[in-house]
Amino acid sequence: MISENAIDFRDALPSGGVLLGLDPGTKTIGTALCDPDWSFATAGKTLPRTKFSQDKAALEALIKARNVQGVVIGLPLNMDGSSGARAQAARAFARNLGVLELPILLWDERWSTAAAEREMIAQDFSRAKRATRIDSHAAAIILQGAIDRLTGGIF
Repeated sequence: MISENAIDFRDALPSGGVLLGLDPGTKTIGTALCDPDWSFATAGKTLPRTKFSQDKAALEALIKARNVQGVVIGLPLNMDGSSGARAQAARAFARNLGVLELPILLWDERWSTAAAEREMIAQDFSRAKRATRIDSHAAAIILQGAIDRLTGGIF
């Protein structure tokens, strides 16, 4: 099940469980995980993009190792809320991950990378460290936004 609706996604999940956040880019995939109670998201590894079969295998290994119950994928909408080429690529990525048979939520990620950059600068990350970790920090912001919505009851 792939949805852009948090209620539908929540209803497709068991009560609680680890969620995986993804920020798929053209060169890397940022990952983040949340605790089983959906309290906080933590940046994970930044995976290099390769062939989709290799990307899927790496994500499957992570899903199995952490007993992930659902996936939240950043949806890069345009500032006016419309879909462009990047949003269509994210939707295609979600469709391809659908073979994992986990509920997938496409979550509006506007400003996630900018917010991650500000946080990393505030924590005094060097420019080089920011470059290698920005996508995973953006994935954590995406995932945190989704779990806040899932647990806050604001729909």
